[in-house]
Amino acid sequence: MTAFLKSDLFLRFLGGFAIGAIGVFILQPDDDHSALTSPAMAASASATPASTADNAAL
Repeated sequence: MTAFLKSDLFLRFLGGFAIGAIGVFILQPDDDHSALTSPAMAASASATPASTADNAAL
């Protein structure tokens, strides 16, 4: 086990993991919104519960 922990393969893997983790934190977007989600939209005032119930029955 100690031979594996001292091997080049493990050290390169660990170094790549550390560089990747640092990159993930550095490249975070500064805005509060995610680029993949859109803001919620309110329903229009003309939509009443009765009219939406009628539309659902169709």
